[in-house]
Order: sequence, then structure tokens, then C-alpha cells
Amino acid sequence: MPAGEAGGVVRDRDAGGRAKNARPRDGLGRPLPRGMTGIPTTPEDLVLPPAEALREAGRLLGEGRPFHAHEVLEGTWKAAGDDERELWRGLAQLAVGITHARRGNATGAISLLTRAADRIEPFGPDAPHDVAVPGLVAWARGTIARLEAGTPIAAAEFAPALVVQTRP
Repeated sequence: MPAGEAGGVVRDRDAGGRAKNARPRDGLGRPLPRGMTGIPTTPEDLVLPPAEALREAGRLLGEGRPFHAHEVLEGTWKAAGDDERELWRGLAQLAVGITHARRGNATGAISLLTRAADRIEPFGPDAPHDVAVPGLVAWARGTIARLEAGTPIAAAEFAPALVVQTRP
């Protein structure tokens, strides 16, 4: 079977053989059939400075686009120094957990939200870049409990504040 094919289906690959994200996607990142118009995705090589990444990811969560928020956070995670890498990885996992929950995959959501909370919790209330660690951990653990109980969760509740909210 030629490279880039699996089960007779041609896959989008880069020159190194890695999968590319070329298919159009819906608002929750699910692939759409070729030829359909989807939601623009984040460029795979996008790396934003921390404050900008948090703003953009927060905006995307607020718009109900957690898959896209994950892509923004993932770029910053992969570029982060050793002292912050796990924080950014946890934030990216939080967005993936939200993606799973919004897609109806409670098991995947619980797994990812647990990993996210466990990963960011050690950064505590003095986390870099004003990341709202205590609030995010509480939100994740509360959401996990609701998912485990089968409690319905409105889409608007899947947009936790990523940074500490300051009052003017």
C-alpha cells in the first residue's frame, strides 16, 4: 500500500509522513467531508506569547470552540521552557477535555480533565501569567463530578476563565 494510505483511504501527510490537519472541521474540531466548508483551524506552527495565547484560547472557549483553543495552547506548551511546560500542557489538556465533553464523550472528558487538573494544580495561586489555577482546578473537578453523575451541562458552562479576573 502506498505511503499515506490506510485501508485504501488516502491520508493527508507532510513531507516527513506526519499526518496533516487538511480536512475541514466543525466548531468542535470533528473532521467534515472533503469539499465542505468548515471552521478555520489554527495553523499548526502557531506559537503565541503566553498572554496572547491565554486571551485567544479564552476567546475560543467563549465561542464554544475548545478544539481550537487547544491548538493555540498546544503551540505555547511546545515552545514553553521547562519551568512552565507542564502548566501549558495541562491547559491544553483542559481544552481537550472540554472538547470531549462537548462531543458527548464523558469518559474521555473525565480522563483529560483529571490529567489537566493534576498537572496544573502544583502551580497554585501564584501561577505565571495570572493563570487562574485554583479556579480552573475547582472547575475541572466540579465538571468531572457532574459528568460522572450524568448531570446535564450547558454549552456556556464550558468556558472557564483561564486567567485571574481583576476588578477595575
